[in-house]
Amino acid sequence: MIIDDRFYDVIIVGTGAGGGTIARKLADAGKKILVLEQGEFTAKESSELVEDELFKKEDYHAPEQWYDRGGEPFFPQTKYCVGGNTKIYSGVLLRLREKDFEQVQHQEGISPAWGLTYEDFEPYYTAAEKLYQAHGKAGDDPTEPPRSQDFPLPPVDRIEQIKELGDRLTKYGLHPAYLPIGIGDEGRTDSEDTGVSPAIKAGGDITLKTSAKVVALHTNPTGTEVKGVQAEVNGQFYLFMSHIVVLSCGAINSAALLLRSQNEKYPNGLANSSDLVGRNLMKQLMTVILQQSPKPNTGLFQRSMQINDFYWGDEDFPYPMGHIQDSGGILQDVIFSESPPILSIAAKLMPGFGLKKLAKNSIGWWLQTEDLPDPQNRVYVEGEKLHLDYTPNNLEAHDRLLYRWQEVLKATDKKSRGIHPYGNAPIQVVAHQCGTCRFGSDPQSSVLDLNCRTHDVDNLYVVDSSFFPSSAAVSPMLTVIANALRVGDKLIERLR
Repeated sequence: MIIDDRFYDVIIVGTGAGGGTIARKLADAGKKILVLEQGEFTAKESSELVEDELFKKEDYHAPEQWYDRGGEPFFPQTKYCVGGNTKIYSGVLLRLREKDFEQVQHQEGISPAWGLTYEDFEPYYTAAEKLYQAHGKAGDDPTEPPRSQDFPLPPVDRIEQIKELGDRLTKYGLHPAYLPIGIGDEGRTDSEDTGVSPAIKAGGDITLKTSAKVVALHTNPTGTEVKGVQAEVNGQFYLFMSHIVVLSCGAINSAALLLRSQNEKYPNGLANSSDLVGRNLMKQLMTVILQQSPKPNTGLFQRSMQINDFYWGDEDFPYPMGHIQDSGGILQDVIFSESPPILSIAAKLMPGFGLKKLAKNSIGWWLQTEDLPDPQNRVYVEGEKLHLDYTPNNLEAHDRLLYRWQEVLKATDKKSRGIHPYGNAPIQVVAHQCGTCRFGSDPQSSVLDLNCRTHDVDNLYVVDSSFFPSSAAVSPMLTVIANALRVGDKLIERLR
């Protein structure tokens, strides 16, 4: 094994929303940073794709197999590259609602309080929206939390069909609102173009190593500090050292790395005295509805509408139901790897429609409902195998949202050729994963403290969606970015 002769202020593992953002924050503050990324740089996708290529490509799958509750292998829909899953996300940048940070009663259980409030995150939400160039409109969503500043950029333009849909929904008594989207000069903002690359180009003391898979964290004999980060870089093992180590591998892989780093002090996994590392895995309940339209569209337009009228329930169901947003042009989502499986299923159910034709003659809707933390829903490892033991919960709330939205679409669009819902996302769809290293003030009931430092290991932080105590029903992306900026401030203070 080669021992790197440099000593860094911070080693960051992963370059997704958390890792890429905190790398930018710390590099701008003049810290000596090493960033280790398992993948490589990836080119932005072209919108000029041949249909066969579009729906057969498997680039959005990880290169290894994981295993489900029954021990069956599957390829997870996740991306290993500089920028991580921000390279394939929808661009949606939503704040959690104020009440999402509090204890909330659901029909099937309790969504726990966070230990911090919306007010603690609000200034970082504002900074995150500026950094990731969020386009939006304040004041048109009845569930929107208070803001200290308006969106930095105006909302994206809506195509005529979406405008007409919005008018009909408004007349029906709902509150269709503009959906916040991060868009830069080259399309959707991501943590490569916004985080890692600008930090390197600015000439800061930041080193990025790609094809660098971290395989273990090594502590001192007492287990109080990480003393070395072991990584396989292009087939050769290296040991890197720093004052602070930040894991940002994604909720599933960060937990797996801690579990694989067990030692004599932590036989059940590093920083796992609570036995909660890997537990409470959440990934929201997600269903897509295709609304066939007699009027074709380009299939290539940004998402722009959200409906939160049922977020906290309705007159018939006094429990949270969830969030609704249009999918944008369905070919747009295909390019960013969210919709191919959905359209493939839809084409089988509607023979005679080519996939491209189907995409151009449909409006898609994403429905998202909070799933509740359950310690039996977890990530664990056996040898080299990574297992997801996950059973969805809070299903009636999601079913009610699905039924309610179909009812709305039928009442407001008499010309629709059909409304087709397609199941809850299967296990391989690990979008919106969170919760595997929850934060809190009690070391017995949480893995991290409120600054995302592990209770057990003084210089080890986890800065991705692992820290979420609850999943809420909106995308976790902006909250991960905001939290990275918040923890970045704490690390700068510590290193000072």
